[in-house]
Amino acid sequence: MGLIQWVKNYPTHMDFKGQQKSELLFQYIIVAFSVVGFLWGFVCQQFYQTVCVLGAGVITASLLCLPSWPFYQMHPVAWLEKEADGPQSRPASRKRK
Repeated sequence: MGLIQWVKNYPTHMDFKGQQKSELLFQYIIVAFSVVGFLWGFVCQQFYQTVCVLGAGVITASLLCLPSWPFYQMHPVAWLEKEADGPQSRPASRKRK
């Protein structure tokens, strides 16, 4: 199997608990790198160092949170079965006057 076929077959979904984990991980990484970057920039007295550390945090968070890694797919959603015959199987609703 070639690389292109592997990329086309890679699962891209993420379940709801995986989305929650991804969001929390993203926030924790950004806050941690922001605090470390601020402290490092304060020690060095260079704002550029703060921006570089924060940029590294954004790249790290993006690599860990944006792709649909397998640990984000551990709780699949159980969908309901499709209804037979569509809307005719439902009883007609009464309208109140």
